[in-house]
This record gives sequence, structure tokens and C-alpha cells, in this order.
Amino acid sequence: MPAPVALLCLLAAAGQAAPITVTGHQWAPFISPMGEPFRARTAADDTLANWFRQADRNHDGILTADEMVADAGRFFATLDTDHDGQIDPDELAAYEYDVAPDVQVMSRTKRAPGTPAPVAKPRDDDAMLELSDKQQRRERRKREAEQEASLGLGGALQGAARYALLDIPEPVAAADTDFNRAITLDEFRSAAIGRFALLDRSHQGQLTLAELEALRPAIPARRTKRDPDARDTRIGNPLPRGQ
Repeated sequence: MPAPVALLCLLAAAGQAAPITVTGHQWAPFISPMGEPFRARTAADDTLANWFRQADRNHDGILTADEMVADAGRFFATLDTDHDGQIDPDELAAYEYDVAPDVQVMSRTKRAPGTPAPVAKPRDDDAMLELSDKQQRRERRKREAEQEASLGLGGALQGAARYALLDIPEPVAAADTDFNRAITLDEFRSAAIGRFALLDRSHQGQLTLAELEALRPAIPARRTKRDPDARDTRIGNPLPRGQ
């Protein structure tokens, strides 16, 4: 057998002996103020801290506005795939569908690392048939409300706001202040300055990880309702409510 063929056979045998196993986790991400998703690899991984350490360029434990603007510029460069100095509609769609599908309003709320899956309620269609028409309508409304809650609807936080520090459902699109369907680097940097000011509630011109951890929302359990009239304690740009 020629040497190259024998080598290929050995490599193939080695590959069969040690298959590669990939494990995926549907864990809740942290979405940075500018919209970058940070995903946990283990139950002990602190995704907010991962972003903070990345943005804190001099690693002094303090995040300044300049550092947040610089971090925004870095993320902007990854989204501006054609390098024309703006995030156009195609690049925005790529962000919403490929980079951070979690920002989509209809995406299901993910559980935090280590949180057990909720116990699914059995659905007995035969039992439904035994109910009166009024009871069936009540049961259907109840199930629809539970489904809305699991999707982040019905007054609950929506999109990226479920995993972020600010109530901004789509952080990248929200930077388009002139509504021309393109986000420039200047707009993105300006948004970073504005969002830093929202996070800096003590007006000290700096942020610590502990301060940001206190603003992080709890991941809502599925099939739980949120009062649609309850005010979100965080500050941001919520989606407008229907009239």
C-alpha cells in the first residue's frame, strides 16, 4: 500500500476511535448595552462579567464612558461586514437572525445557567371535550396567556431587554437616531455615550461590575405572568404599546 494511502487510513481510523462530541446549551445570554451577546459555556460562567472585563481595557475594575465607546466601536466593526462605515439593513438583519436572535420579540425566553427546565403541563384534549363551552373558552384563554408569557409578550420585557441592563428590545437598531435605516459609527458611539449615562445612576462618570450586577434583571420563569401595568425599574427605550 503506498505511503500516502496508508497514512490516510491511519488518520481515518484515529478519527473513528475519538469522535468529536459537541454539546449545546440553551442558556440565557447577557446582551451588552450595545447589543453584543455573551453566552455562558458553563453554569458558573458570568456573562456580564465577561463583557465588563472585555470593555474595561486597562483592567482597573472601573468602566469609563471612553472605554464603553471604544468597546462599541469594536462591536460596530464586527457588524459592518462590508466595511463601508455603516450598518445597513442587510447587516442589521444578519445581526438579528445570526448574531443575536435572542433580540427577536417572538424568541422564547431562555433559562439562566443551571436553572432546571419547567415541568410541562400535560395537555389532555379529551378532557377539554368534556368541559362546557364556557370552560373551554376559559381554558383556551389561560393557555394563550401562558404562551404569551413564555414568548415575552403580554406586558413582559421584550427582545434583548430580557437579558440586558437597559430596557431596549433591539439595541443596534435603536442607535439609528435619524431613522434612515443605516447606523453610522458616529450614531453608534453617541448611543454608547447615552447608554453609559443611563447606567451611571450615581453620576460618578464610572461604573463598577457590582453596580451593573445590581441592574441585571432576573430571568423570568416560563409560564409566569407579569403585570402589564407594572413599571420597569430600569431605564431605556421600551417598545410602544398598541393603542
